[in-house]
Amino acid sequence: MTDELDVLLEMLELKDERRTGWELRNIDSPESVAAHTWGTATLCFLYADQVEVEIDQQKATTMALIHDLAEARTGDIATRAEQGQQAVTANEKEAAERDAMDDLLEPFKNGKLLALWEEYEARQTPTAQFIKDMDLIDSCLQALKYERKGRYDETEANEHFSVFGNLDEFFATAAPRFQTQLGEELFENIKTRYEQEIGRPCQL
Repeated sequence: MTDELDVLLEMLELKDERRTGWELRNIDSPESVAAHTWGTATLCFLYADQVEVEIDQQKATTMALIHDLAEARTGDIATRAEQGQQAVTANEKEAAERDAMDDLLEPFKNGKLLALWEEYEARQTPTAQFIKDMDLIDSCLQALKYERKGRYDETEANEHFSVFGNLDEFFATAAPRFQTQLGEELFENIKTRYEQEIGRPCQL
């Protein structure tokens, strides 16, 4: 039980682990990974019956709840659209997160959760593809929220965002990755609202 408590406490680090992309953009009080996980799981719960293929709502919500669990140990590694800004390769990220998941779930002897995470990472099933789309939609919604509330100084020089203005890069990283029609439609709706906020087309 001691090992389980230690792992539970480590998992709870997600409540304090700030999402790297927002920190790089100097967002005021950026969300935590746990907040993003909640957002993704909520979107999965709400939209599971609206996607064009049949999705098990409970499975999708569970998968969403654990999709970033490894970041309790690895930290959040942001996906970047700007050339030369990606800090860690996709293969390095995948290996580190796989090791973390093996360790974090080992005390609970729950092969089902590890299998769900592996399914999500593989992106080969309609459920995994739907969840990834909701993950991207949550980030776009968050960008719209930060833009609407003015949670950063767009005039401030930022070495991490020399190409993309405002919060465009968060839309640019999401745009080519959608695999469901629902995801694409939600993305276009959010992007339109965002463009209204910034007063120009979003740079993708």
